Amino acid sequence: MMQQRQRGATFLGIVVILLILGSALYAGIRLVPVYLEYTKVARALEQVRDENAAIDTNSQQIRLGLERRWDVEDIKRIGWKEVEISKTGEGFDVTAAYEAEEPFVANVYLLVKFDKTVSIPQ
Repeated sequence: MMQQRQRGATFLGIVVILLILGSALYAGIRLVPVYLEYTKVARALEQVRDENAAIDTNSQQIRLGLERRWDVEDIKRIGWKEVEISKTGEGFDVTAAYEAEEPFVANVYLLVKFDKTVSIPQ
């Protein structure tokens, strides 16, 4: 009589796969708000660039534009005062570089780093 070989995944194998997929899904759920806020930061920087590109501007006007956008967009992870404005030969570079930390499980955190720069020509 021939022995039949069992095929397919074991219960333990299925549990491990579900655990991995569940962890990835949970991490994704925790990171969606972080990325949504980053899109708000990027949009605010681009709007400030667009409103200041056609005029002769200075860093104070750029800061005022950032402050307005931050209030409207309700951005919390980085303050508008933390955005770096540097003078270049062509105008200004406005950089928002920050890290966002999200709790995952117990004392394990997810760390995401963002760095967005826009150039405002003069």
